[in-house]
Amino acid sequence: MKLVVLLLLALFLGFPLMGWAQVGGQRGFPFLQLPGNAKVAALGGINVSAPGHDVNMVASNPALLSEAMDQQLSLTYVGYLADIRQSNVAYAFSTPRYGRWSASLNYLNYGDFVQRDLTGMEEGSFSVNDYTFSLSHARQVEAFTLGATAKLAISSMAGDKAVGILADVGGAFRHPEHDLNIGMAFKNIGYQVRTFTGADRQAMPFDLQLGTSYKPEHMPVRLSLTAHHLYRFDVVYLDPNASGQLDANGNEVEEEKKLSDMIARHFVVGTEFIFSNNFQVRAGYNHLRRKELRLDSNAGGAGFSVGAMLRVRAFELNYGSALFHPSGGTHYVTLSTDTGTFLKRKRKE
Repeated sequence: MKLVVLLLLALFLGFPLMGWAQVGGQRGFPFLQLPGNAKVAALGGINVSAPGHDVNMVASNPALLSEAMDQQLSLTYVGYLADIRQSNVAYAFSTPRYGRWSASLNYLNYGDFVQRDLTGMEEGSFSVNDYTFSLSHARQVEAFTLGATAKLAISSMAGDKAVGILADVGGAFRHPEHDLNIGMAFKNIGYQVRTFTGADRQAMPFDLQLGTSYKPEHMPVRLSLTAHHLYRFDVVYLDPNASGQLDANGNEVEEEKKLSDMIARHFVVGTEFIFSNNFQVRAGYNHLRRKELRLDSNAGGAGFSVGAMLRVRAFELNYGSALFHPSGGTHYVTLSTDTGTFLKRKRKE
């Protein structure tokens, strides 16, 4: 009952955002929609249902916080195009009195830019950075788990700052007999409490996501299907300046929206090939990313992603590569360890 009440409350709070929220370009803090770790990146960039002990999955759905993540410490490094870099640290812990928690800090650096005056004279340089501090809590009730995350987001540009306070609310169901998981998350419900000087207040990058992950009993494969942007059916953007194709008479044919494409843009497919508990290979496909980031003449591998996990003793290394553009991809490296097991081994030695 508590799960239903909490999800309905999140839906009620999110409805004011749904009427005027856009897919991209008109919302603040868009970096909050970027996958911040190798596992999610390899599974297509969005996943709210994949189980496991990776503490980074809490950023996708706070209800995925579980006992298996206790004392897990994770560090992630992401190399984007040019000199744009992202770093993330996450840790999960449990207390007898206050239950299970996780905390994370995400940092995105866009590099240094040349600063000029109105006449074009160089005056020095400035930096642009984004920060997010998150604190999550989850509680399990039989096969259901409730989770919530409070987030403080800060964008800094040449000393000026924009600040947002946001929350994620999620629910998860784990089948008691089969390896079947269902997750739902209301992402980035919040408000911009401070804007850049002279700028208008922006909407937060709200999203409603629903997904499922299933591993057949006798197959070493876990399949995930995740739906996103469920608050709005039509997420197709047609560029009015794009040159269309010509018909037999040389007249330009205007591009039209297709129902199949409109539906497909809402889904992300992810696959985990589980060779053992210590080695996995992952792959994903994001149709919205492919359609929005492709070139007119070439899509390349945009929308596809791959990755792998290797565990050696107390350490786990995850790698992901997401192709955003025909010219290349983005590389994610996540290193995790169970600090509880690591400290016990150190004491024995």
